[in-house]
Order: sequence, then structure tokens, then C-alpha cells
Amino acid sequence: MSLIAPIILSSWHILQESAIFILFGFLMAGIIKAFISDDFVGKHLGKNSFITVVKASLLGIPLPLCSCGVIPAAAGLKKQGASKGATSAFLISTPETGVDSIAITYALLDPIMTILRPVAAFFTAIFAGAFVNLTDKPEREEIKKDFETTCAADCYSETSDPTSIWQKLSRGVRYAFTDLLSDIAGWFMAGILIAGVISVFLSPDFISEYLGEGLFPMIVMLVISIPLYICATASTPIAAALALKGLSPGAAMVLLLAGPATNIATLTVVTKILGKRATVIYILSIVVCSLSIGYATNLLYAAMGLDITRWVESGGAEEHGIIYTASALIFIGLIIYNMVRKRRQNQESCCTCEGAAVKQ
Repeated sequence: MSLIAPIILSSWHILQESAIFILFGFLMAGIIKAFISDDFVGKHLGKNSFITVVKASLLGIPLPLCSCGVIPAAAGLKKQGASKGATSAFLISTPETGVDSIAITYALLDPIMTILRPVAAFFTAIFAGAFVNLTDKPEREEIKKDFETTCAADCYSETSDPTSIWQKLSRGVRYAFTDLLSDIAGWFMAGILIAGVISVFLSPDFISEYLGEGLFPMIVMLVISIPLYICATASTPIAAALALKGLSPGAAMVLLLAGPATNIATLTVVTKILGKRATVIYILSIVVCSLSIGYATNLLYAAMGLDITRWVESGGAEEHGIIYTASALIFIGLIIYNMVRKRRQNQESCCTCEGAAVKQ
């Protein structure tokens, strides 16, 4: 208990700092989902040109798709005729950032990183998409209609579009605080707990000695990030905890970029969507851009005389008022509500299956 209590307390403080911003992010995600249709996205990504890559990169930045949901979304775009370059750009810009992760970046890091993160995701997506288009060969076979992904079918599904603005808004907000929150919440809370462990056990001396400035800590973050599944929202508290201990802003940027865009589970599916050649280019583009942008981030902070740890420290417990505490409790309440909702849905589904079996 002497070890668990400090971790829980530290994690609670981090949750207090971030909850109000992530709730706002989910609200914005619901609005975007309500008024940007899937058909609109598909229509603008068909040609094998640079402009479609730019469009895919821009459209992917705010879209409320989790690292899981972006896979079937990208597969759908590819089936509709989107180029491999546009699909690659969409696969990178969508999970690397979003309105929820931008909001929490502002809460836990600093305004500079809040701006740099979506800009870095945008340029990484353009670089990868353009490179894939340049090296792409005409496809001989169409992607099978029975394409299977590792994501559940309800990660990216559409029903008939409501005609009323309020109906669209209601559906979008309901999606954000149910389906999207369910997809992200578990990973986010895991990130919060990891951040709490880092805050308690990892000393600033260790970070400054082994993972301070230079290229080595960025390579370490890259090696750790590529195989692991960690969404954009969950990676932010981990980056904040490491930055507070002395990790360079460039290395934190590498974690924020490479972590959400790559993991072993999705790379196997990406290979089916894009092919082996494009997948290799996809990974190399993320590696090159993450290290380059991380190095540039260090130069920018040094030139401006900024210390990211000071900004992180300024968002400490003394600012935790009733609004921050209430937001954290509301967020926990939404997680519990969605857990109960999913459990009921599973039970109803089981009962329906059993009833059908009995009839047969």
C-alpha cells in the first residue's frame, strides 16, 4: 500500500489536470463526426496526386477516429478508389492527432507543443503519402470485398443520415461520449497510471543522465513506440510525465508521433491495405520524420529559451479547483456508464443468440 498510494495520488492529479480538456475534446469530436460525412471524405481522396495527399492529411487531423477505428476507415477509403498515397496520409495523420489529443496536449504540456503536434502530424502524413505515390505501381488486383480487420465492426459504421441538424449533433455527441470514449478511455487511463508510476519511481537524475538531450533519447523513444499500441490521447500523459523528469521536448515529440501511428497489430493490416512496398515506405517515413521533427523541436525550444518542465510544473495541484475535480469525476462516471452499457449489450446479444439456437 505504501507504493500503491503515491501512484494513485499522482495519477489522480494528472487526471484532474487533463479531464476538463479531454471532455472538451470529445465534445468537439462529436461535432466533427456529426457534420463531416464519410462520403465527403471518400470523394476527395480518389486521384493519385499530391493534392489528394494534402487533403487526406488535413482531413485526418481532426477526425474522431481511434487507432483501431482508422484501419477499417482507411480500408473503406481504399475500396472506394482512394490512392495508396492518400490512404497512407490518412492512416498517419488521423491517429497521430485529433481534437481530443490536441486539447489534452495543451492541458499537460505547453502551447508550443500543442501547435507543433498537429503540424508535425500533417507534414509527416504528406511526406509519407507523397513518397508512397511516387513509388507506387499500378495495382493488378482489387482489395477483396470481404476484407477483414483486427478492429471490431462497430469501430467505423454508418447508419442513415438524419436530416435535422439537432439530430446530427445529438448522434455525433452520443457517438463521442459512448463509442469513441469506450475505444479510448481504457488506453487513456492506462496512460494515466503509467504516468503516475513514472512520476513516483523515475528520478530526474536518471532521465537527465541517460535520456536527456541529443539523438539517443529520441531513438530510444522510437524503438519503444513503434511496436506498442498506444493511442494519441494515452501517449500524452506518459510524455508529460517523462518531460517533467527531464526528457527533451524532441524525444517527447517522437513518442507523440511514432506511438499512435505504428504498432505490430495494425501494421499487419496496413500491409493488406497498402502492400509490402508501401508499408515499408510508410514505416520509414514515420521514422525519418519523427527523428527530424524531434531534432527540430529541440532546436526550437533551445532558440526560444523554453523549458518544457517549467510549464508542466506550472499546471500543478494548486490549480485543481472544483471544476477540475468535477471534470475528473464526470470522466470516470462516463467510463463506468459505458462499461455497464457494453456489458448489457453483450448480455442481450448472448440472450438473442441463445433464443435463436433454441428455435432452431
